[in-house]
Amino acid sequence: MTTKQKITAFLSVIGLTAFAQEDSLKIIPVQINPNLTISGYVETYYAYDFNEPENNTRPSFFYSHNRHNEVTLNLGFIKAGYNNGSVRANLALMAGTYANTNLAAEEGVLKNVYEANAGVRLSKKANLWVDAGIFASHIGFESAVGKDCWTLTRSMLADNSPYYESGAKISYTSPSGKWFVSGLILNGWQRIQRPDGNKTIAFGHQLTYRPNNKVTLNSSSFVGNDKPDIEKRMRYFHNLYGQFQLTDKFGLIAGFDIGAEQKYKDSESYNAWYSPVVIAQYRLTNKMAIAFRGEYYSDENGVIISTDTENGFKTFGYSANFDYAIYDNVVWRLEVRSLNSKDDIFLKGSEVVTTNTFITTALAISF
Repeated sequence: MTTKQKITAFLSVIGLTAFAQEDSLKIIPVQINPNLTISGYVETYYAYDFNEPENNTRPSFFYSHNRHNEVTLNLGFIKAGYNNGSVRANLALMAGTYANTNLAAEEGVLKNVYEANAGVRLSKKANLWVDAGIFASHIGFESAVGKDCWTLTRSMLADNSPYYESGAKISYTSPSGKWFVSGLILNGWQRIQRPDGNKTIAFGHQLTYRPNNKVTLNSSSFVGNDKPDIEKRMRYFHNLYGQFQLTDKFGLIAGFDIGAEQKYKDSESYNAWYSPVVIAQYRLTNKMAIAFRGEYYSDENGVIISTDTENGFKTFGYSANFDYAIYDNVVWRLEVRSLNSKDDIFLKGSEVVTTNTFITTALAISF
């Protein structure tokens, strides 16, 4: 094989072709494999916290958009997806403050993996799949991808339940598309790698019902231990939400999280936490929308959010959001949000106060 033939063969592998033009090769693009898609997402933001934290990091229970008085990247990723109807795979690598905060416990390059999974279809007739790897979480209606959420920042219940997970799952979608059911074996509560000393696996389920294109009802769960076996504490968690498009312009989401964890190993007593949230969205025009959120998070015993105060973490939150779609794939967002706690848990200079108010703006581009 000549050198020119070797170059031509290599280019064909990576999606390019070449033809001879006198004594040179001219490279031209060819159609990418129809089963392969390349996509990406970039979300930059600026947040101003009126409590002005000294370390420029917002309270520890925020895992997205958590830097104060900086123009920075929340999440950026590039993704390759393959699906030929019988096998499928996804690989996405990311950067941003979301990755720094949410994957702080992961090692090495795993901190930059947004998604990496592969699946096989088990039936030619039924939409039945087995997938394994690293996935976006099966819990909740909010994800790390801001453009897919009705509010700029994530709700307290979303920030304090898994954004991602690793393991294996079997899933089935009914022929009508109305029902989706999945069972999962997981490495833990938002874990790629299990903690040292943990020899147990966790489990989860997801059940989604869409009777029409205006209603979505979802139930998701997690059951497992996320600590070394020497201090094993079983955790039971359930998420329930409904999303309703009541008119062409007005939509409503109502969600509720509840969890319980053993107080200590082999204990018959449990510490519980819960969080309700309601979000209403109104589309002013095809390009503009506003949204309002009310939420509450109660974790008296500090299972998820520890405060070391008398009443633990008991916090109300309110926010107002404005979106403007500059182009079909570009959205500019502005949000004002305020939190009010029962105890003094927020730092303001050298003081500890009950309130935290902040403004965030973001620009999100998908491609």
